Amino acid sequence: MNEKTYLISRDDDGQRIDSYISSADSEISRSAAAKLISDGLVCVNGKVPAKNYRIKTGDVIAVTVPDPVLPQAVPENIPLDIVYEDNDLLVVNKPKGMVVHPAAGNYSGTLVNALLYYCKDNLSGINGVLRPGIVHRIDKDTSGLLIAAKNDFSHRLLAEQIKEHSFTRKYQAVVYGNFKDDEGTVNAPIGRNPVDRKKMAVTEKNSRNAVTHYRVLGRYRGFTHLELILETGRTHQIRVHMAHIGHPVAGDPVYGPKKVISSLGGQCLHAYYIAFKHPRTGNMIELSTDLPEYFSDFLKFLDK
Repeated sequence: MNEKTYLISRDDDGQRIDSYISSADSEISRSAAAKLISDGLVCVNGKVPAKNYRIKTGDVIAVTVPDPVLPQAVPENIPLDIVYEDNDLLVVNKPKGMVVHPAAGNYSGTLVNALLYYCKDNLSGINGVLRPGIVHRIDKDTSGLLIAAKNDFSHRLLAEQIKEHSFTRKYQAVVYGNFKDDEGTVNAPIGRNPVDRKKMAVTEKNSRNAVTHYRVLGRYRGFTHLELILETGRTHQIRVHMAHIGHPVAGDPVYGPKKVISSLGGQCLHAYYIAFKHPRTGNMIELSTDLPEYFSDFLKFLDK
């Protein structure tokens, strides 16, 4: 608990109490101040005031601000498509539309909620209570293979492989436009978009190197089916790189054209293959999955 006390001067006489508290403390909004009052955490001269109380010169206002409650992921019985599992790790085929771990606005229905129910306490704790077991991520509307560690030993060794670029991740995507060459590489640094901080962009400022290799799998009128291999793993890397070279991913509402192919329900991007050394045995593990229905249906539509 954090208690703050204010003595009202003549200059503030007549203000509504919630408005005054909000102006006196930049970290408390007017609605938050109103809730503190209704919760009995605000006193004027030792008494809890009405919400619409207007302060008077000489009033002593005491505001008690509770300590923030950190959210914690809770187990939820959500079905998982498990492609591989042993005592150290598991690999799931994440569906489009599922968020990987809880964050603002998404504290339930995530992959972590499902993993906590399925694995109980057998998840690594390196990434904290909101991301137990999560070694790497894929976007909400990107489907495909994702690995989760059941213990810290496995988590550390798998993360090291990703850092050393010995952890292979292959994707398939349908992008706009046609490619002159059958394969190529995009080597362009990625950082926060300087204009829109919710987006990423190819930029030299406050960025990190990013490398994506691509290979043409099929050509259609106005679209190309690609295989993409990540050499690095930056946020939204494939989506940003493809948009940067003029071939945004079909269905991408953030980096694609304004007229989005809404029937895809997000970007047509699937993490179909991963390969890594097992952290305990050292054996090479290679896993792949078929294209999901939304993806294969779109290819059939383009092939008509």
